[in-house]
Amino acid sequence: MPGGRPRGFDIDSALDRALEVFWRYGYEGAALSDLTAAMGINRPSLYAAFGSKAELFDRALERYVDGPGRYLTEAIELPTARAVAAAYLAGAIELTTGHDSPGCLSVRSAQACGPEAEHSRKSAVAVRLAGEAALRRRLERARADGDLPEDSKPADLARYLMTVSDGIAVQAASGAKPSHLRRTVDIALRSWPQP
Repeated sequence: MPGGRPRGFDIDSALDRALEVFWRYGYEGAALSDLTAAMGINRPSLYAAFGSKAELFDRALERYVDGPGRYLTEAIELPTARAVAAAYLAGAIELTTGHDSPGCLSVRSAQACGPEAEHSRKSAVAVRLAGEAALRRRLERARADGDLPEDSKPADLARYLMTVSDGIAVQAASGAKPSHLRRTVDIALRSWPQP
């Protein structure tokens, strides 16, 4: 016996379009009607394919991390701790100030305030903590390799980078120019510990 009607839409394309809606309007601001219209599907198809709006958001957030947010993954592959820090912060500037950029999805979602957005806030916080942990592990390796001073604290440095990155996102959302944000990063990197 056949297993039901075949899906009439491309999941990857639908996720890309859902990501755009969540990124632009946030979890609370993304109405189901906006999502289904952008994805080119109806509500029953959304629920059948993704389960719920919250589950769709989680899938879109994963896509964001692997797509626009991949600059973190690329940065931690660089050969020195300073290069990691510089590339990570440059990536934050590029993401949040790019042409028609809606900003940083994880910062926007972590700051969500209504009860309906609690799921998205928790999901974004988990993504951010995973990013901070990845930075910490990379900086621990740098310290073990002698690329950071022995007395440096990788957890504190990772948190510092995340905090500066968050500030970049907030400033970009307020209209800060990339050149101004690059100068801010230059100042931040002056305090970076040298081996």
